[in-house]
Amino acid sequence: MKILYPEIRPYQTEWLSVGDGHELYLERCGTPTGIPVLVVHGGPGAGCSDQMRRFFDPERYHIFIFDQRGAGRSKPHAEIRNNSTVDIIADIERIREHLNVHKWVLFGGSFGATLSLLYAQQFSQHVCGLILRGVFLGRQQDLDWLYRQGAGRFFPEEWQAFQAPIDEIEGDTLLHKYYNVLNGENELAKVGAAKAWARWEAANSSFRPNQSSQNYYTATHTALALARISSHFFINDCFLDTDQILQNVAKLDGIPGYIVHGRYDMICPPDQAWELAEHWPSAELDLVREGGHSAFDGAMVDALVRSTRRLALRLGSPDNEA
Repeated sequence: MKILYPEIRPYQTEWLSVGDGHELYLERCGTPTGIPVLVVHGGPGAGCSDQMRRFFDPERYHIFIFDQRGAGRSKPHAEIRNNSTVDIIADIERIREHLNVHKWVLFGGSFGATLSLLYAQQFSQHVCGLILRGVFLGRQQDLDWLYRQGAGRFFPEEWQAFQAPIDEIEGDTLLHKYYNVLNGENELAKVGAAKAWARWEAANSSFRPNQSSQNYYTATHTALALARISSHFFINDCFLDTDQILQNVAKLDGIPGYIVHGRYDMICPPDQAWELAEHWPSAELDLVREGGHSAFDGAMVDALVRSTRRLALRLGSPDNEA
C-alpha cells in the first residue's frame, strides 16, 4: 500500500492580492522544473493543511497550494463578501498567470473537485490533467443528502447534535438557520454554531473515527471559516446553474482524469462520481472499498498517491512553452 511522501516545506510563500479586498495565501513546493499541480481544497472554506503537499513526488511535481478567499491563512478571515464560485475560478486563473504556468494539473477534493471541474470546463486549454477525490456536483440533491435527509440516518446522534444549536433560530431550512446565526451579532452563539457545523463535517468524513480530523475541523479558526463560507455557498446553490457540471462535461474531452471516491463516502455519496465518470470517457474511476470522504483514510491515500504517480508517468516531462 502506498503512503504519503515524506514531509516537505515550501520554498516560497506569499499573499497574492486578487482584488475585492482579498489576499490569498500561496505556496510553492517541490521541483520548479516538475509537472505543475495546483491543490484545490474543499469546504468551501476548509483551507489547506501541510499534509496535502505529501500526495506528490516532490522530484516529479512542482506543487502549488493556496487557501481560497476567507479560508485558512488567506485574508480577511472567514469573509463571505465578494466570495463566490465565479470569484474562486477567476482567482485560480489569476494564480496561473501569476506563476507563469501554461498548463497544469488540478488536484481537488470535495468542493475542490467541484472547482477543479468548473475551472477545467472554462479553461481547458490550460489543464493537462485532473485528479479528483470525493466528487461533489453541487446539485440540490447533493446538498439535501448532508443537510436535510440522508447522512443523518447513519449518524443519528451526530445529526441531533448538529441540529441543537439552531433549534430556536429563525429560518426556513437548517442551512438558512445556520447562516443566520453565523452572521449574527452573538459571538458566543456564532462560535458554538461553527464548531457544531465542523463536528458534523468531521463525523461524516473518515472511514473510521478519527480524533485528529475532528480536532482539525473544530479548531475555532478553521470552524468559523468552514461554517460561514460553506453556509454562504450552500444557501446560494453553490452559485451554480442547475446540473451545471454534467451539462458541460463535454468540455473535458481529451483531459485525462483520475477520480478517486470512497465507497462509504457519507458526505458525497459515490453516485456523484459514478455519474461524472459515465459522462467523461477520458476519466478513470476508482471506487475505494475501504474509503470514506477523507483524503487521509489509508486506502484513499494509497489510491491518490497511485493516481499522482500514474499521471506523472503519463505526462512525462512538463512543457510549459506549448
